Amino acid sequence: MTTVQLENAQLLPEVVQLVREGHTVTLPLRGYSMRPFLEHERDKALLSAPETVRVGDAVLAEVSPGHYVLHRIIAIDGQRVTLRGDGNLGNEYCKMGDVKATVLGFYRKGRTTPDMTSGRKWRAYSWLWMRLFPIRRYLLAFYRRIWLKLFKPI
Repeated sequence: MTTVQLENAQLLPEVVQLVREGHTVTLPLRGYSMRPFLEHERDKALLSAPETVRVGDAVLAEVSPGHYVLHRIIAIDGQRVTLRGDGNLGNEYCKMGDVKATVLGFYRKGRTTPDMTSGRKWRAYSWLWMRLFPIRRYLLAFYRRIWLKLFKPI
């Protein structure tokens, strides 16, 4: 099997088009913004068209022309959406129309069945992680400096 890697600038507009046409798309994750639970080039997201989005949802959004992020919604104020990656301390912003897809689930650690974002496990994790924001800096530092050295990601 041959694997071809495309730059996000090439791949993500095609993913958005497929989602717009009604397809679900499985997208390999790149980057570290959703650490500690989602890992670069290990995990995958199952995307679909956004119907209704709520605070706490993980979404694919275009935050500037041609620049996409897969982050969690932390606030909605009218048409203004505030996003933050689980592994980030800063926010990013977009308009509601720039939310291109919602995440139905994540394939983690090589599993063949996704952890659905509507499931009890993901909702509990989301609820807890969002409330830990005041100490997230320390938790992420521990994860990067100690946990990853002891337990290499699969």
